[in-house]
This record gives sequence, C-alpha cells and structure tokens, in this order.
Amino acid sequence: MGFTVSEHSAGHMRRILRMFLTRWGLDPLYDASALALTELVANVVRHVPGRRCTVLILREPHGLRVEVADGERVTLAAKAAEPFAEGGRGLTLVEAVTDRWGVVEGADGKTVWFECDA
Repeated sequence: MGFTVSEHSAGHMRRILRMFLTRWGLDPLYDASALALTELVANVVRHVPGRRCTVLILREPHGLRVEVADGERVTLAAKAAEPFAEGGRGLTLVEAVTDRWGVVEGADGKTVWFECDA
C-alpha cells in the first residue's frame, strides 16, 4: 500500500516497525532500523514530488529488511556531507547503522532498502 508522507510520518512508521520487531523477537534491531527508516522517509518528504512511497518491513532469515519505494527514478548518491552542512547525511547514516543497504532502480521509480542482522 502506498502512503503520502509528511514530516510526522516517520514517527508513525517507527511505531509500526517496533510492533513488528517485538512480534518477531527482534527488539535489539530497533534503534538502528528506526534511525535508518526515519532517514529514508525523510528523503521522500524532501525530494519526492507528491511525497508518495511504499514501505515494506520484512522478516528475513538473517534479521530484518526494510524497503522504501517511490516513483522517482533519480537516485540520491551517498556522499560525504560538508562538515557544516545542514543536510546530506541521511544515506551516510543509513550506511553507518545498518549491515547492508542499496538502491534498486526500475521503470516505475526506485527502492532504497536496508538490512539489519539479528
């Protein structure tokens, strides 16, 4: 199901994430995955016209996978932010707190994903 997200949507997504992690017995993954999910939702709010996205939270044999898909085909490349810049650290944070992450581009847009191992 697709969502139109706003500045407050990350909080709702974190509560849903916590519910799934608790049910799956993966509570120790919450802090890292909540931060990464917040950054990906924030990127949609900042960079996707219409702010539409789909969020998938998946239980994997190794732990957790989260995907945020949107209709934009342009990928924001992860790069080092300027030391005093107000933004540009989102994907760097995702890389720092997750075990793996990446981007899959398709005809209908892109999916940014991350995985956290249990």
